[in-house]
Formats: sequence, structure tokens, C-alpha cells
Amino acid sequence: MSMIRERLRSSTENDPFSQLLDMQLVDGGQGFAIVGMVVSKKHMNFLGGGHGGAIFALADMAFGLASNSHDKISIGIDAHIAYVKGVGEGDSLLAEAREISRTRKTAVYRVEVISEEKMIATFTGTVHVSNRDHES
Repeated sequence: MSMIRERLRSSTENDPFSQLLDMQLVDGGQGFAIVGMVVSKKHMNFLGGGHGGAIFALADMAFGLASNSHDKISIGIDAHIAYVKGVGEGDSLLAEAREISRTRKTAVYRVEVISEEKMIATFTGTVHVSNRDHES
């Protein structure tokens, strides 16, 4: 396993919020991450559908991992999401984050959340790239 993927796996496993929502790293490398989650009862809203906050959290986790796949710590400064289709209990979701651009100070990522090859949501996020290195 690559050092980057190992760091992303460790980050996911040591993140209390991602564990609360049962998120798991599926794949990752420099500038990308794929995170999965199966929609369960705890992810549902009061109308009986998948909660938009759970979908946002999944996309945000993939965004955070992809942006921190480089040597420098990156911190989210902007994010927005468009919901395309609803989800229900038992649906398996994948959030795939890809780096769009990166400079010394900022980077932009696009995340697609899919279920069975159907688009669920699109997410775009920007990070501030700090001067601090990730601990080895």
C-alpha cells in the first residue's frame, strides 16, 4: 500500500465523525480519494429519505482526504453541493474527489457522489494550502 493511501486510510479510521457515519476509504492517492457509505436508518431525515447532511458529509470527507493527500496540510475554505437525486435506506454511496487545480496557496476539488452509477450529488470545494507539513 502506498504511503499516501496508508495516510488517507489512517485519517479515515481516526476520524470520529466519519466513523459515526460508517464511512470507509475505498481508494486514494495524490489528488484523489474515494469514500463509501451505505445509507442506514441513522442517515435518514424526518421525511424518510437520505439526509442531505449525510450526503454532504460523505462528499466533504472525500474532499478533505483528497486535499490532504499532498505533503502540506490543507483546510477547507469553501464548499457547495447540488443534490441531483434522492437516496434511501440500503443505498450504497461512493464519493469520488478529484483535484481540479492546485497552487502554493489554494486548491480546488470536484466530488461526485454516485449510487449504482447514478449521479446523486455534485460538490465543489476549495482549500487553503498551509505551510505546515503532515506528520510522518
